[in-house]
Amino acid sequence: MKLTTWNVNGIRASLKKGLREYIEAGDADVICLQEVKAMAEQVELDWLTGYEAFWNSAEKKGYSGTLTLVKTPVVGSTLGLGKAEHDSEGRVVTVELDDFYVVNVYTPNSQGELKRLPYRMEWDMAFRSYMKKLAKKKGVLVCGDLNCAHEEIDLANPKSNRKNAGFSDEERASFTEHLKAGFVDVFREFDKSPGRYTWWTMRTGGAAREKNIGWRLDYWLASHGLQDRLKSCTIRADVYGSDHCPVELVIE
Repeated sequence: MKLTTWNVNGIRASLKKGLREYIEAGDADVICLQEVKAMAEQVELDWLTGYEAFWNSAEKKGYSGTLTLVKTPVVGSTLGLGKAEHDSEGRVVTVELDDFYVVNVYTPNSQGELKRLPYRMEWDMAFRSYMKKLAKKKGVLVCGDLNCAHEEIDLANPKSNRKNAGFSDEERASFTEHLKAGFVDVFREFDKSPGRYTWWTMRTGGAAREKNIGWRLDYWLASHGLQDRLKSCTIRADVYGSDHCPVELVIE
């Protein structure tokens, strides 16, 4: 079974820049998209056959939002965390398959000068609690833009970014707590190499991606009970259409 995650940074723009071709050329059973920045009625998906769509759009137009597309039969689905203070920005879609959950998440950014860090820490705690609750029922796969480069190996310039959003000590420690809660960072189960990034700033007009000066912000996490079934996890840095790239998972 193949699953993929991608922060598309606006689905309407990304569909014109490679997203449609990527979906049509691929054979993913589950496609998880983040930062779709749209509502279902704003996006033409008639060309996409064989998938059931689960949208969670933000209340604020043109902001945040997640979308999960599923080929395989779905047992059930849930939008959000079930907490009003966290569910207005469309950040979580959960689909329940026969033997595991797939949680699609777009974690809040702590923003410049870490002004949203206190809320980010509240979010992380609530999300971790949600993951643990699901894992008591069956296996859990979590994917998406977690807005954190966990270790120094996960970004090109760790020293100069230590107090920046996505690499603060607080965010990194919180990510470690996700793993301690019973999850593995799937990509690192297969690849321990440096230089493996999923996001490159566009402030340099594409030069950062060309030189591979990036961050690994997009992940697959798996609950321990699924670990033996994981077959591969691949960062598709060759795929364009966003400032992020897809990350593909194959599970038995």
